[in-house]
Amino acid sequence: MQNISYIIQGGSPIHGKICCMGAKNLATKAMVAALLSSEITVLRGMPNIGDVEITKELLISAGVQVDWKQDINTMYIDSSKITEYEASLPDTKTNRVPILLLSILLHRFGKASVTTVGGDHIGKRNVDYHIESIKKFGAEVYQKGNKYIAESKARLKASHINLPYPSVGATETCLFLGVLAEGTSIIKNIAIEPEIIELITMLRSMGAIIFLNGNRELIIHGVKKLNGTNFFIAGDRIEAASWASLACASNGEIEVSGIRPDLLGNFLPHFNKIGGGFKFLKDDSILFFRKRELKSTEVETDVYPGFSTDWQQPFATILTQANGISVIHETVHEKRFGYLDILNKLGAKTETVSSCLGSVECRYRGQDHMHSALIHGPSKLKAISTPLKIPDLRAGLAYLIAAVLADGKTQLDAAEQIERGYGNLIDKLKNTNIKLERIIN
Repeated sequence: MQNISYIIQGGSPIHGKICCMGAKNLATKAMVAALLSSEITVLRGMPNIGDVEITKELLISAGVQVDWKQDINTMYIDSSKITEYEASLPDTKTNRVPILLLSILLHRFGKASVTTVGGDHIGKRNVDYHIESIKKFGAEVYQKGNKYIAESKARLKASHINLPYPSVGATETCLFLGVLAEGTSIIKNIAIEPEIIELITMLRSMGAIIFLNGNRELIIHGVKKLNGTNFFIAGDRIEAASWASLACASNGEIEVSGIRPDLLGNFLPHFNKIGGGFKFLKDDSILFFRKRELKSTEVETDVYPGFSTDWQQPFATILTQANGISVIHETVHEKRFGYLDILNKLGAKTETVSSCLGSVECRYRGQDHMHSALIHGPSKLKAISTPLKIPDLRAGLAYLIAAVLADGKTQLDAAEQIERGYGNLIDKLKNTNIKLERIIN
């Protein structure tokens, strides 16, 4: 991966148009799901981002044929000649897709080996739920060095699982296990994020028999074979909320296209509550702006349909411009507020406390994690001469918005972290007035 820096001239309201790409959190999972069939699968609306490139290389390492036509955002995946039960890359520390491949390769070979997973620096994000689920479907799983190895002597058997927490990744693993397992699986306490619902739709189009009940329960009737499919990747709701936050925080106006309004769920009422405004222009186009003077609020992250943990970083940048003291209570990850230190260096006034300041049940309560943030506003942000290093994808977007708000030039290093989920911002932001220079080091 290239080392990339952004230099941003801030201090002006942002106006223009931005088109969202396909959802990162769906696109990479759809690529993995395609391997459940030996036929060709076509994925349309694929985002040209770093995580898709990493996942492509991971699939190729296992012998999958991947033809990615970036000019038309379409990917053709042919796993009919897959030859390897092992998928590996020299560096997967920023991508958590490998653990999902364990289930797929088990179905194909009865044995699977993948490199240990990483992800953004926002907490441990253990894979225990994945491993325990695979074991309950009848496979043995163990760790050897930097690899997870799974083996099954026969076709996987259906299982009844009650997930300890509605984890998105664990739900995906159970889906991949259940659709080709022998018998009927019942998975309780599943995640119901829009990306999960879209993935279920894709699997159904491949021939899977999946019922979704209203009480976070899946009933999966295993089949012997799945077909290829032609599937469209829905727009990225996390990206759309990020650009909405940029428009509101900078007191500008941005038309965001490529996103269905229904995917933004509880972001929109919170956005309205603090003073943000929006207008639906087309079926997949929304105009975001600041409607009135911004005021403080209280936000608690939660699993869907709650306020997404990936929305809170860009939303926090709006709150630095709001009158009063705002509270953000993070209940999904134990380490999600590291980015606030950088905002403080630029002039924001924030602090974190270990108390869970809210009513949403927090699985980390009493564990001394910094789980609530207090944001005092409004704050005048100002650039500093020292380059700022981006630690992870979502924090990176918060840094970008803060740099746009700050008077002067700000340098963001390790900007490749942002491009994992947003692509090359020079191209993406070309129809706005953002002053951004991209440097490859």
